[in-house]
Amino acid sequence: MYKLSISIVAILAIILVFASCKNNGQSSDVQSSVSDSISSIKQWPNGAQLVISVSMQFETGGQPAGAESPFSGNPLPVGNPDLPAESWYRYGAVEGVYRMLNLWKKYDIKVTSHVVGTAAAKYPEVAQAIAADGHEIAAHGISWDDQWNKDYNEELDFVKRGVDTVERITAQRAVGYNANWLRRSPNTLKILQELGFLYHIDDLSHDEPFLTTVNGKDFVVMPYTLRNNDIVNIAGNHWTPEMFLSQLKMEFDQLYEEGKSKRRMMSISFHDRIGGTPAVVKAMDDFITYVKDKDGVVFMRKDDIAKMVLHDPKTPRDDSERKYNNQ
Repeated sequence: MYKLSISIVAILAIILVFASCKNNGQSSDVQSSVSDSISSIKQWPNGAQLVISVSMQFETGGQPAGAESPFSGNPLPVGNPDLPAESWYRYGAVEGVYRMLNLWKKYDIKVTSHVVGTAAAKYPEVAQAIAADGHEIAAHGISWDDQWNKDYNEELDFVKRGVDTVERITAQRAVGYNANWLRRSPNTLKILQELGFLYHIDDLSHDEPFLTTVNGKDFVVMPYTLRNNDIVNIAGNHWTPEMFLSQLKMEFDQLYEEGKSKRRMMSISFHDRIGGTPAVVKAMDDFITYVKDKDGVVFMRKDDIAKMVLHDPKTPRDDSERKYNNQ
């Protein structure tokens, strides 16, 4: 139906252009005029050509012993605290989040921050600073722990305690969710639906938001990314900020071009201890400078995007996980 609508508009545009050119010899402009007409079709309800959504994960203080770090490849014997690793995580709360907040403030960009409950409890001033700057406070569990291996009630408690903890600290009730390493369980979306969530991000299958059915109701999926994600730094893939900036620019260029004819969203993800380092913030600053003057580019919080697309008839539906999402 969507492609058919574009075809009808294109045909009408061709008729109008031929009619206007019939007596003045301007047939050479037909192709460019038709292209302009197709490009003017608005894919997003707000008229954007490309929506960019930034995640800023706040996890410092919520990590378990032995969590991924530059030192985790050579773990210490059990019972010995890994003090350098702890300080590496602590950087996110002491320096990283505040440096990123300054960058978002510089360009008046609002982001989504998935906050681990125990991170907010340990550093309430950081969580409050994120909320005070107008950023979305989203959920990331009570701790940085697996939930794929929990039964329904255990997982429900895990998610709810995280939401309640962060709400007490920030006065914001999360409507979006991110599981640890995206590893949700077959029950996760049913639990999120039960708790009143609007969307989750633990899906890599699309380059635009879509709807799925959970217990007979619509639920928004805001696709995440592993491509535009600073966490690749930990993987030891000879990653550099210059490579990250190049990745962002190339991804943007392609999605921006595609955005002329179909709905596209670019997802970018930062983690407090990595994305908040000077070099990565500088790379993101350069990227924002690269895109900020392009027509039709909009930075948005994920909750605002989800609300915008929830009842939009152009939003695609994908029920690939129907066997898990319905009782």
